[in-house]
Amino acid sequence: MGTQPAATRNRCPRSDKRRNCACCQRFTRSKNACLTPPMDIIELLDYAFFRNALLGSFFASIACGIIGTYVVTRRLVFISGGITHASFGGLGIGFYFGLNPIFSAMIFSVFSAFGIQWLSRKQGVREDSAIAVFWSLGMAVGIMLTFLTPGYAPNLSEYLFGNILTITRTDIVSLAILTSVLFLFFAVNYHAIVSVSFDTQFAQTRRVNTRFIEYAMMLFVAVTIVLSIRLVGIVLLMSLITVPQMTANLFTVNYSRIIYLSVGVSFVACVVGLLLSYYLNVPSGAFIIFVLIVMFFAGKIVKIWNPVSSKQSSA
Repeated sequence: MGTQPAATRNRCPRSDKRRNCACCQRFTRSKNACLTPPMDIIELLDYAFFRNALLGSFFASIACGIIGTYVVTRRLVFISGGITHASFGGLGIGFYFGLNPIFSAMIFSVFSAFGIQWLSRKQGVREDSAIAVFWSLGMAVGIMLTFLTPGYAPNLSEYLFGNILTITRTDIVSLAILTSVLFLFFAVNYHAIVSVSFDTQFAQTRRVNTRFIEYAMMLFVAVTIVLSIRLVGIVLLMSLITVPQMTANLFTVNYSRIIYLSVGVSFVACVVGLLLSYYLNVPSGAFIIFVLIVMFFAGKIVKIWNPVSSKQSSA
């Protein structure tokens, strides 16, 4: 093979800029890219990968805010953790058979979510035991198939630990469609979802189709988890659908307000974490979760110092 022309070698593989762009600084240090001082925020917006990250954060924050409120209110945090780690089995299937890892992870996650519901509701298996079955099954299948995949599994670390700046247009469109469907589903079934979230037996007395709501929400939980994997990764994703809701719940107990506040908290954490991770040169996914935890403790301190405002907001 011939040598690449100088004009090609001096261009960034992710943009039309030269090799000293912010993209190369952040992601291609191992490929002998130029290292120049970090750019300011306005300059970063010139790059498509950064704009994609902001759009992905926006739609993922809405989806995780809606789903996370149901998960926390219904006390399904452990189930969401099980589905999150079970999705690794789908990633392994995708790598081994040459499929789209996100698509295979989504199928495996939905299967795991429905399997947990089926074992715990129909087969008399304790819910925590059912979660452990699919959690360990997904991890075992994922580890074996990743090991058996010829060569090196591409982008494996991005799925495990997250890399928000690798979000593509396809990911953004998928998140936008999910957000739209979620918004429509909640608009139509809001009162039924709230009833099921707080008391399933009471919802049944109100003639709510609790089975439909439960299975539909588990489907949305699984899909939201998989489509948000690129943000913070499998290892930390559970925090993205629990910590913002915990922070919002410090100031209100109203279901709809928790959704709105958690969406805002999640998006602010994503943007702040993304920017600071760039300037501090640390992994973006982990730093986003770190910012979320800091915001939670900051909210806790505010509530301790000013408990009156939190009581008024819940009225």
